[in-house]
Amino acid sequence: MTAMQSSVAELFHDWQNFYLLVGTASATLVGLMFVAASIGASVFSEANRNGLQAFISPTVVHFASALFVCIIVTIPSQTWLTLGVLLTVGGAVGLAYAGRVWVQMFVRRSFSVDWIDRFFYAMFPVVGYLLVFAAGVMLLLRTPWSSDVAAAALVTLLFAGIRNAWDMTTWIMMRLPTSVPPPSQPPPP
Repeated sequence: MTAMQSSVAELFHDWQNFYLLVGTASATLVGLMFVAASIGASVFSEANRNGLQAFISPTVVHFASALFVCIIVTIPSQTWLTLGVLLTVGGAVGLAYAGRVWVQMFVRRSFSVDWIDRFFYAMFPVVGYLLVFAAGVMLLLRTPWSSDVAAAALVTLLFAGIRNAWDMTTWIMMRLPTSVPPPSQPPPP
């Protein structure tokens, strides 16, 4: 990599497979979140609305954000300015959204959440969106490291989303009604 690329396309050229892989994974995981939510529809009620807004929706947003970044980075006609502005605005919007989740988890405390969930649902995504924002600013300054920072942001958001999706899936599965009789009862004849 040269000290200064003449175009943003050159800067991200070597990252093309990375963005294709992360974008595909993010899009697939968004779809799987819809499947998990439809499977767990019997678990969700008005009583669980705060939990739904604090856990499922943000996870979909984090996956969708990663997909959005992958899409805009791979547009061949991007300039330093357009990509920098898009990532900066996207990072700021992500930070505002993650801040809303943070308030639900730490300030309102509408539900009981252990520290590991608070970390992955509220704090870890903030790091991802800060990195998106930083990558955008770095692009505006034409800093070559912006591609590395953008990649770190995507890995952070994808990792948080995968961990949180698994956490929600296990939570849903533990609460789904089963047709299997409890072990203390003999099976029907």
